[in-house]
Amino acid sequence: MKFDTKSVHSGRKPDPDTGAIITPIYQTSTFLFEDFDKPRECDYSRTNNPNRIALGKAIADLDGGHHGFIFSSGMAAVTTVIHLLKVGDHVISCDDLYGGTQAVCRYNK
Repeated sequence: MKFDTKSVHSGRKPDPDTGAIITPIYQTSTFLFEDFDKPRECDYSRTNNPNRIALGKAIADLDGGHHGFIFSSGMAAVTTVIHLLKVGDHVISCDDLYGGTQAVCRYNK
């Protein structure tokens, strides 16, 4: 598919309950478990929900990647990336970096 087509269709699959072609907006915080201590793919919206899954798949597909990661804020993304670094890794940044990002970098040495 070309980029324009991908941008419309990536990450989307018909809703199995309603048959909706476009992913519905899920305005819920919790999802039903299969059984006690057996969550489904989505259990709590802060950790995962169908909209975040669809967006992640679309981002990955549009960028030619395998996974797309969706965060609720820039600081959540920055903190995750910083925590992926190992001792001895380096980060190159500019002097006028956002203060919260500077603090995360400075205090995670």
